[in-house]
Amino acid sequence: MAEYPREVLERSHATPEQMAAGLVGEWPRGDRPIVVQEYDPAWPGRYEDFRARIAGALGSRIVGIEHVGSTSVPGLPAKPIIDIDVLLDDTEDESRYLPPLEALGYRLILREPWWHGHRMLIDDVEELHLHVWPRNAPEPIRHRLFRDWLRTHPDDRALYARTKLDLARSTRDNPGDYNLAKNTVIDQIFERVFAA
Repeated sequence: MAEYPREVLERSHATPEQMAAGLVGEWPRGDRPIVVQEYDPAWPGRYEDFRARIAGALGSRIVGIEHVGSTSVPGLPAKPIIDIDVLLDDTEDESRYLPPLEALGYRLILREPWWHGHRMLIDDVEELHLHVWPRNAPEPIRHRLFRDWLRTHPDDRALYARTKLDLARSTRDNPGDYNLAKNTVIDQIFERVFAA
């Protein structure tokens, strides 16, 4: 088994109450049902466009920037939203990074200091989920491990695709349940990632 720190191996799940407490803005989509669509080969190019704008705004403050989430896995159906992890030295002092990101048209929607200092920004049409983390947060490591595993393990990619499509249908009336409902399958896949 690869050597990972305990913080990386122990994945935490937010409760609905924690998620609600972290919300500092309104989602543009409101309570509309989740839409999972077939993989779009244009998604990596959209990531590159977002990455260039973010890098231009934050410059040397960026420690790392990665395309993560389902749109970063070729062949995987996904919500048409680009997830990006940006690592900074620290996320607590929002005055160092929020103003330049807000100037790009992104707005803070989640503030979750309990979850490794996570902040999340979106654009007005929610084509982007920008996750801002402090340098040593374990969650971006998990994001990269999960992405890279799905890129190279077609059986788990297919399992995750089926799960996402099924949950998009079954949570149609309660779209807020979609992300939490994926956790069982995500945890099963992580067991294989960490055992490999």
